[in-house]
Amino acid sequence: MQVLIVDDESLIREVIKEYLNLENIEYLEAENGEEAVRLAKENNFDVIIMDIMMPKMDGYQAVKEIRKFSNVPFIMLSARNEEYDKLTCFDIGVDDYVTKPFSPRELIARIKAVTKRNKTSEEIIKYDGLEINTLAHEVTVDNEQVFLTPKEYDLLLYLIANKNIVVTRENLLENIWGYDFYGDDRTVDTHIKNLRNNLGPYRNFIVTIRKVGYKFEYKN
Repeated sequence: MQVLIVDDESLIREVIKEYLNLENIEYLEAENGEEAVRLAKENNFDVIIMDIMMPKMDGYQAVKEIRKFSNVPFIMLSARNEEYDKLTCFDIGVDDYVTKPFSPRELIARIKAVTKRNKTSEEIIKYDGLEINTLAHEVTVDNEQVFLTPKEYDLLLYLIANKNIVVTRENLLENIWGYDFYGDDRTVDTHIKNLRNNLGPYRNFIVTIRKVGYKFEYKN
């Protein structure tokens, strides 16, 4: 596993690096968004830890730029704890949000959780023009590749694995996020909205069950 640490505060980078070393996790570091984008183009990271407030290019813009060519998981670091800031991050494709000050051990646990993938015995899953190559982690819509964030990809696979079964928001939080999530079920709603947008003409495969959750509905 290789992690990119992006933060303009050297002390924070040093703390994170110390705990990554304890886990034998490889890493590179950047002190601003521009440097992060460059490194993301040159390396195949398993997860990027991204600060929000940085010089030259902030974390929001850096995520948007990297999302143009990569679906690498993002964990956002921020001193901000407002709901608006968290939802903004989820809207641009961030997978997790950690508020400063943070527990380094918890951050390591979140790194491990966010890089987990749902396992499936099928290599190719196809529903009409929607196709998922589970070995390559690629999703195509009418033969055009779409780029899902890791959480969106995991949500899609989990809903498909439970096809035509209603899955509650609480169940999705537990099984996709993989740890005790400090937030509310609107996090799930935001990711589902983004996933639907990416699925284009097949967005209606994901059906909302009011006040309960969602299901992937497909009938031959």
